[in-house]
Amino acid sequence: MTAIIQTIETPDGAFTILADDEQRVLASGWTAEQDEILARLTVRSRPVDVSKGQTDAAAAALAYYSGELTAIDDVRVAQFGTEMQRRGWAALRTIDPGEPLTYTDFAAALGQPSAVRAAASICARNAPALFVPCHRVLRTDGSLGGFAWGLDVKESLLAREAAA
Repeated sequence: MTAIIQTIETPDGAFTILADDEQRVLASGWTAEQDEILARLTVRSRPVDVSKGQTDAAAAALAYYSGELTAIDDVRVAQFGTEMQRRGWAALRTIDPGEPLTYTDFAAALGQPSAVRAAASICARNAPALFVPCHRVLRTDGSLGGFAWGLDVKESLLAREAAA
């Protein structure tokens, strides 16, 4: 598989997008380091050839940061995982901006209310950050929990969405 990588500047810093030849986002995050983006994918799902270029998703990310919070909703993604992970990633895309869920609520939404750790793991293994908004899931006590790209970025995204 071949892929295109692009880094854009956002209010939260450099944001890099890795997309396949069909313009589906494979991985993304707040870094300018290509290796950090590739590391979000399993070895067997990493593209063989990566070149710098323009991604369709970059315009959606910039629109999101300009206040069009739903601009990321239609960006196509490609994710590789178990059936439960794929269901979880699809469910993350249904969480409305400004209305975060707890990990407990997220597990219940997946039909497995006792699988809170599995729900948290689905978030942790989410490679196309922002486009699959795992940042919209919080701890039961309302605290941020974890985020691969740093709690400051998660807090910024949630504040942007709450203000809208």
